[in-house]
Amino acid sequence: MSETKENIFIFVPNIIGYARIILALISFYYMPTHCALAVVCYIVSALLDAIDGHAARYFNQSTRFGGMLDQLTDRAGTAALMMTLATFYTQYTFWFQISMIIDICCHWLYLHTTILQGKTSHKFIDMSENPIMHMYYTNKTVLFLMCAGNEAFYASLYISHFYSGFKILGVGIFPLIAVLSAPVAIVKTLISVLHGIVASMNLATIDNNEREAMKIQQNK
Repeated sequence: MSETKENIFIFVPNIIGYARIILALISFYYMPTHCALAVVCYIVSALLDAIDGHAARYFNQSTRFGGMLDQLTDRAGTAALMMTLATFYTQYTFWFQISMIIDICCHWLYLHTTILQGKTSHKFIDMSENPIMHMYYTNKTVLFLMCAGNEAFYASLYISHFYSGFKILGVGIFPLIAVLSAPVAIVKTLISVLHGIVASMNLATIDNNEREAMKIQQNK
């Protein structure tokens, strides 16, 4: 008698992932006009990203589908926010476009290459071998602060379009947060570029390995 297959689509972390998507869609809809509602939905969706990871480990329900769902929700959320910011700050549209392109392309290339390589060859470049990148990947506090700082930069830019907030030394709190978190956002973008470069080099390694295997097969 064959065992019944598990339905991964109703795993607890994936259900949380669906809730993230719904909240993100509500946030997207209200972004142009209703700041408070959009921010609340966006932040809750982002916070659920951490909760679904804990749920996946607690229920032993980690899946490739769930990981991909998380990645796509993150990228879509950031892209939608940047599209809105481009309409608010038209003079910086080009930089929002570049930031969005880097975020989507480099993450996609890195994730896709990781799946292709399968961690089967010592020839692949592992960024975690670098002490700085090792800290980025293994220290949860550093990773959280980097992600939080990046989100704080774009979120504060968004809120600043509607409210400057209370003032500190004559500067609104939200514009101030944007200025203070800007270096973190820049570093996070540079790390994404590094992901893209390393992924490209690893993809070239995959190509070379496949071409060598093909030549050996043809010479037999």
